[in-house]
Amino acid sequence: MIGDSVLAWNRSSGGDVGSVIEAELGRDVVSRATFGARISGGGSGFLGSLSIPDQLVAGKWNWVVMNGGANDLGSSCGCTGCEAELDTLISQDATTGAIPDLIAKAQRSGANVLWVGYYQAPESRSFRGCRPFLVDMEQRIAEFARSRQGVSFIDAEDAFDPKARALFAADRTHPSVAGSAVIGRFVAREIARLSAQ
Repeated sequence: MIGDSVLAWNRSSGGDVGSVIEAELGRDVVSRATFGARISGGGSGFLGSLSIPDQLVAGKWNWVVMNGGANDLGSSCGCTGCEAELDTLISQDATTGAIPDLIAKAQRSGANVLWVGYYQAPESRSFRGCRPFLVDMEQRIAEFARSRQGVSFIDAEDAFDPKARALFAADRTHPSVAGSAVIGRFVAREIARLSAQ
C-alpha cells in the first residue's frame, strides 16, 4: 500500500486500512502510506517518504493499493484554481500525468493496481474547496483504469457514510478506527473479487 494519511491513519493502534486488509484476506500487507504524502514533485528534490512514487519499493507484489492527490491540490494550489495542478496529476483525456506514470511503474513489477478514491468529509475544515477537483481527478482515474488491464478503481464513497460521525477521527477529516475498518473491508472484498476472476 502506498499513499497518504487516509491509508496510514490509525497505524499506531494497528487499526489502519492495511492492517484490516491483512486480517480480512489472510495475506501479508506492507503499508508505506505516510501522512502528508504527495504524488507530484517526487525525487531527490522532494521530502523523501512524502513522495508517494518513492514509497513504491522494488519487489514482486501481487497487488499495489494506492491513493493520493489531496495533498497535491491542498499544498500546490490551495484547493482553488487547481486546473493546472490537476492536469499535472492526470490529463483531461486521462492518458498522461503523474498518476498514470505511478500506476504504470507499479504494473511494471507485475502487480495489479487498485486505486482507492476518497470519501466525503462534510465537516472537515481541511481541503475546503478541493472537492470539485478531487471528484474530477477521480473520474479521470476511473476512466484510465477502464482503459488499462490490471488496473481498477474503487470509490470509498460507495462504502463510507459521510453522515456517520463515528467513522471519522476527531479532526473530521481522517477515518476513525471504525472508518479505517470500513475502507479496509471494502478494499479487501474488491481484491478478493478481482483475484477470483
